[in-house]
Amino acid sequence: MRIRSLICGGIAALIVAMTTSAQAETRTLRFQSAYPASSTIYTSAETWAKRVEELSGGRLKIEFMPAGTIVPAFEVLDAVNKNVIDGGHSTVAYWVGKHRAGTLFGDAAGGPFGMDILDYVGWLYEGGGIELYRDYYRVELKTNIEVIPSVTSANQALGWFARPVESWADLKGRKCRQTGVTAEVFASSGMSTVNMPGGEIVPAGERGVIECAEFVGPAEDMGIGFQTIWKHFYPMSTHNPATIVDFLVNGDVWNSLAPDLQAIMQAAASEATLRSHIRKGKLDADALDKMRNEDGVTVHRTPDDVLQNILASWDEIAKKESENNAFFKKVYDSQRDYASKVVPAKRLIQAPYNLGADHYWPEAK
Repeated sequence: MRIRSLICGGIAALIVAMTTSAQAETRTLRFQSAYPASSTIYTSAETWAKRVEELSGGRLKIEFMPAGTIVPAFEVLDAVNKNVIDGGHSTVAYWVGKHRAGTLFGDAAGGPFGMDILDYVGWLYEGGGIELYRDYYRVELKTNIEVIPSVTSANQALGWFARPVESWADLKGRKCRQTGVTAEVFASSGMSTVNMPGGEIVPAGERGVIECAEFVGPAEDMGIGFQTIWKHFYPMSTHNPATIVDFLVNGDVWNSLAPDLQAIMQAAASEATLRSHIRKGKLDADALDKMRNEDGVTVHRTPDDVLQNILASWDEIAKKESENNAFFKKVYDSQRDYASKVVPAKRLIQAPYNLGADHYWPEAK
C-alpha cells in the first residue's frame, strides 16, 4: 500500500512538474508592421505587444518590427499567409486590390452611412461586422489568417498640400498620394493619385514625385515629417472617418497557441483600441499647436463642397460595386442596417459637438 502511494504520489508530482514546465515555456512570435517605427500607429502596436507579454506572465512574447524589416509594407498579408512571418500589422485598405470589399473595413467614406468611429466599432462587435471581417480574410481572400481588429484611426485628414485648396474642382490635376478606393473617390475630382505606403510618402514629396498627400492626421503625419514638405494642412474630411488597423496572425501559428494566449492577444487588442483612441485627441491637439507655432504650417478649414463631393463620389462607387460584387453588397447592407438605427438615434440624443465647442472656445475671426 505504501509503495502504491509512493508511486501514485510520484506520478502526480511528475504531472504537476510537467504542467508547470509547459506553462512556463516562453513562445516568441515575429510580427512585422506595414508602418514605419516613427508612426504613432506603430508605437501603439508596440504597446499591444508589451501588454501581451505582461498579461501572459511572459509566456508569449511578440518581436515587433517596422515596415520593410523583412518584407515591403504592401507584402505583409502574403508574408503572414505563407508564414514567412508569424504575424503582421496593417490596414485592410492595402488589400483592396485583392478584393474591393476591403474598403468597407478600412477607408469607406462617410463611416459609411454617417457612422463615426465609435458607431463603426459598434457595428464590428454588435452588428455582425467581425464575422464578415473574418469571412473577408478566410473565404474571400482565401488566406490562412486570423484577424484581430485593433488600433483605430478616426477622422483622417483631407491632407497636406503645396498650395491652398479652394474647392473640389481645385483638386483637378494635383498629383497626390492616396490609397485603395479612396484614390478613386478623389480621382473623380480630376486628381492624379499615386499609391504608396506611409513610409514612402515624405521621400516622394522631397523628390517632387507628389505635391500633396493624405495619410492619417495631425500627430501621425507630423511623426513622419509631412510638415517639412508641405505648409498647407486641411484636417477636416469625410473620406475616412473610421479605420481599423489589424493584427494578422498566421492560422497555423494561431491554432498552435493555447486558448488563454489567444484570448490575451484579443483582449490586449481591445485595450489598445481604446487607449489609442483616447490618446489620439491629445496628440492631435499638441500637433496642431506645434505645426502652427513652430513649423510655419497654415491650418485651413476644408471647403464644404469638398466634404459633400467626397460623400457623393463614394455613394456612386459603392452603388456600382454593390451591383457587381456580392460580398461587397453583403457587408454594405449590413452597415446600412446598423447605421439606420444608431446614426439617427445619436443625432437625436447627442448635442452637436460644435455647440459646446463654440460656447467655450469660439473660433477667432
